[in-house]
Amino acid sequence: MSENNSTQQKQLRFDCDIMFSNHKNQYKQGIEKRQQKFLQQNEYIKNFLSEDETINLITFGCSPMTVLEQLLMGWMVFYIKRSIFIFTNKRLFFIPVGIAGKYRNSIGYILYSDCKNIGLKMGTLKVEYSDGKKEKYYYIQGKERKKIKSIVSNIKFGEYVNQAKRRTSICPRCKADLIQGKYSCPNCNLEFKSKSEALKYSIIYPGGGYFYTRHTFLGLGDALTESVLIILFIAGLIANKTREEMFSILFIGVILVIEKLVTIYDSNKFVDEFITKTKEIIH
Repeated sequence: MSENNSTQQKQLRFDCDIMFSNHKNQYKQGIEKRQQKFLQQNEYIKNFLSEDETINLITFGCSPMTVLEQLLMGWMVFYIKRSIFIFTNKRLFFIPVGIAGKYRNSIGYILYSDCKNIGLKMGTLKVEYSDGKKEKYYYIQGKERKKIKSIVSNIKFGEYVNQAKRRTSICPRCKADLIQGKYSCPNCNLEFKSKSEALKYSIIYPGGGYFYTRHTFLGLGDALTESVLIILFIAGLIANKTREEMFSILFIGVILVIEKLVTIYDSNKFVDEFITKTKEIIH
């Protein structure tokens, strides 16, 4: 292991003494191999590090999710909400990556200075902000849990000064802070997908909201379900039905409406992660 406390590799700064050791600060070759792999997969993070900022740990987990989201998505929620967590000496980067596990030009951060406390219990990372609001990040990788506890135990909350009070999203092009509910960067005018467009596509096209927010797998499943419901509903209206059979048709219509509402709800949640209108970003 290098004698230098901070190592630079292709301008990607990380603290090898912290990153390649276990919770007892003992160097482990297996940990170095795993963390080096994560560094290679997430090299883009170098564009977001400040001059005096170094990476201490990289791991996986899930972003905050409501009970309703868990009920609507079922077991798929653990893949849809998959995220990367990068602990530095100043903040925690939060990067939603979904099923593919790859960077999608969506990135946020939590400054330690904006927190009262960060703790980990039973795989759930609990963040308490200075204003009292709390967030939970689920299913943190077991291999890094003890190390995370060691890292957060040494954090001096409130040491730095910043105007942000909670998790903040960053423009992937100019690195400026983004404003929730505003679908363009206030600095470089990079445009992001909006809830109004998500609503339009969700209503007009089967699975449209999922395709719009680049969740193709969910979109395909939803499109198939909606298409079947639409065909059954239209066929039922065309055919000469009795009063009892009309109740069945009405029931299909209600299920179709619920399916649309679920798509709208999910796509709105995805839009909150700031999805760029263009996939390729020129820095």
